[in-house]
Amino acid sequence: MEQPKVIFLDAVGTLFDVKGSIGEVYSQIAEEFGVKVSADTLNKTFIKSFKAAPPPIFLDADTQDIPQREFDWWRIIALNTFESAGVLKQFSDFSAFFSELYIHFGTAQPWFVYPDVLAALVNWRRLGIELGVLSNFDSRIYSVLQSLGLRDFFISVTISTQARAAKPDPQIFAIALKKHNCPPEAAWHIGDSITEDYNGAKAAGLRGIWIDRGKKS
Repeated sequence: MEQPKVIFLDAVGTLFDVKGSIGEVYSQIAEEFGVKVSADTLNKTFIKSFKAAPPPIFLDADTQDIPQREFDWWRIIALNTFESAGVLKQFSDFSAFFSELYIHFGTAQPWFVYPDVLAALVNWRRLGIELGVLSNFDSRIYSVLQSLGLRDFFISVTISTQARAAKPDPQIFAIALKKHNCPPEAAWHIGDSITEDYNGAKAAGLRGIWIDRGKKS
């Protein structure tokens, strides 16, 4: 197999993931605000709320307004998560809670890097392969990558909110490729979603590689 010019990598579920679960993090921080609800319940209601949300693509937003739109998008998901869990009214100040939750996910604290990642990045860079992050994450990706010690490996970072397109849309792949002046056939994309990463990459002309993380460990 010919060596690619560029390898793009998805972020959550590929490079790093949440320690424990989303529900555990939500539950722990909610308890700091006097609201007790099980992690299992919040996992279920979060998944339901997240899947029901529209894609985080803000076509009408000015660039400087995108971080606020991202914040508002996630706030609605969190509101619906706790509403569905039946505990939203227990918060005396949901806005203060959500601000802390949102900031928390922009740090290293809730995340872990998969154990095979660092060696792979070092090896690919040694081989002269350019690396890029290609993710449906939001602007917090920059602080997360930096705090996890991964940012310097990547020449480019392409996220859906800034690209105004989300995987599997071929447009976001085209935007990422342009940053490297790379034709699709000279690039790989690695990710944990069959639909967004593997099929999305193939439809855009890249080599799609699916990574099955399975159970987190």
